[in-house]
Amino acid sequence: MVKVAILGFGTVGSGVAEVLTKNNAHIEEKVHNSVQLKYILDVRDFPDSPFGDKIIHDFALIENDPEINVVVETIGGARIAKEFTERALRAGKSVVTSNKELVATHGYDLMQLAKEHDVSYLFEASVGGGIPIIRPLSQCLAANELTEICGILNGTTNYILTRMIKAGLSFDAALKEAQQNGYAEQDPTADIEGHDACRKICILGSLAFGRHIYPGQVPTEGITRVTLADVAYADACGRKVKLLGRAIRREDGRVMAYVAPHLVDGSAPLASVEAVFNAITVKGDAIGDVMFYGPGAGKLPTASAVVADVMDAAKHLKTRKYMSWGPGGDDVTTPPDGLESAWYVRAEAGTDAVRAAFGEVDFLARSGAPAGETAFLTAAMTRPALDGKLAGMKALSVIRILD
Repeated sequence: MVKVAILGFGTVGSGVAEVLTKNNAHIEEKVHNSVQLKYILDVRDFPDSPFGDKIIHDFALIENDPEINVVVETIGGARIAKEFTERALRAGKSVVTSNKELVATHGYDLMQLAKEHDVSYLFEASVGGGIPIIRPLSQCLAANELTEICGILNGTTNYILTRMIKAGLSFDAALKEAQQNGYAEQDPTADIEGHDACRKICILGSLAFGRHIYPGQVPTEGITRVTLADVAYADACGRKVKLLGRAIRREDGRVMAYVAPHLVDGSAPLASVEAVFNAITVKGDAIGDVMFYGPGAGKLPTASAVVADVMDAAKHLKTRKYMSWGPGGDDVTTPPDGLESAWYVRAEAGTDAVRAAFGEVDFLARSGAPAGETAFLTAAMTRPALDGKLAGMKALSVIRILD
């Protein structure tokens, strides 16, 4: 018999308890073993919950219980969750998590600790919610030399941008709507400033390219400065504004990883990904381009991925499910300055001055644009080259630059 403990009884933790119980017969059939939920750790009591009798408040009960084989960490954050994860692994218990902050910051160390104690550390739900992506990267695409990962990795920001595009809502109005509908936290900073997407591209890049990429190595820009004017100009050239996380492997093995709003061509698959859905594209030398699409968050979709990891850990109690990448370091990443792109620029500048600096560009128009505002798309160039041309222009006030 496999016995499970859940840390944290919030949205994801309660979903895991529900799926483990509701689908118990199916799970046991797949695992070829009985899988039972024994404890739920939380600081609160839940007397009205059907799982109220499983609530405990002392992690030591889990840590010291020899019956517990798998610990599910859904606390979030990288402090208490890290402590409990380390203690569980040292106690010889496999750990499953949906905690992208913890994996992005300490994943290498925790996988090493799991290896030392001959247990598993699994984190399918840390990226993409219910979308299978960690296993495909580590197993199904293992024969490929991967060169690029790019995706819409945050459902909250994608919902906000979708409502700006579809309904003409301002950023503030779209954010408020997202909060009212439960798609955004009351403190949405991690989402709208791009930190959540940054953590996820760190995990994907680490897994794809074999070395730990830390969030501090990834330049990150959120969507707080995107306005309806930018949305309108993007529409004028057949594009949509999307927040993308990208990780690109150079020929020398170093990785250019970053998060920023992009103008995505309307015919590209990522342009059609709307609302809270996520999509991740992976490029490999044998497979070419593949895309993974689905609900990027939510109670049951995320719980689905967590329970799949529980089942994997349960199947490998004696053999350990191997998941790892190499250590990080200053030599792992390099700034994305070498990437060439057709840049979107919105500025207070005359068209003649723009032509003098850039040559031929694609000027964009929108209804209600103020006098003196100019928006255009450049030819493909690097960001340093763009900055150099803009610096050479006199009487220029840049309002927005997007990739």
